[in-house]
Amino acid sequence: MKKIFSLLFLIHSLCGYSQKTESFALTKEEINQRELNEISDFPIYKAIEFSDKSGVYDLVFTENQKTISKKDTLNTKIQAICVMNDHGGFLEKWRINDLLEDYIPKETTIWFWTKYCSTKDLDGDGYVDPVIVYGSKTEYGEIRRVKIITLYKNKKYAIRAVECDLDHCRSFKKDQNWNTLPQKIKSYVDQLTEKLRKEQNLLLKDG
Repeated sequence: MKKIFSLLFLIHSLCGYSQKTESFALTKEEINQRELNEISDFPIYKAIEFSDKSGVYDLVFTENQKTISKKDTLNTKIQAICVMNDHGGFLEKWRINDLLEDYIPKETTIWFWTKYCSTKDLDGDGYVDPVIVYGSKTEYGEIRRVKIITLYKNKKYAIRAVECDLDHCRSFKKDQNWNTLPQKIKSYVDQLTEKLRKEQNLLLKDG
């Protein structure tokens, strides 16, 4: 009986270990060593390596840094690219692209909000569910757009918000497929949305 119990405990431990996920930021030296600059059109702002049951991945956040000054770095385009190392090369798993939009007041920069991005296993299935957050600002320094994109099984689920003082130009929309996400992931993003409201003084709601 003890042997059976020990065997079951060992199997349980091994299964638990196999579902462990890890994530850490890469240094500039590590980014160069991995030659990650080759996969991006723009300079890398930040890179994260994460691993789960399916393998080891590199996620790079890139911004085109169109205007660089002592006070500000302004971007007109951004890319987030997730790759898996594949026999010395890179196998792209997914990519996010965005750019300035034609609003009034004029948008002047778009950037990744990496303090709110995450690479965690949100539903406990052993696979990382990345959450990518980015925003845009107007020429007056006010936040205009906010996007929260969740990657679940390499498929994108987005929340798109437009901030505005007037009701008719404000919006907060979830993709039609949003409710197909596991409840744990939806709850995490709901909490993240509330955190953005409080910490950044955002409305994030429909008119």
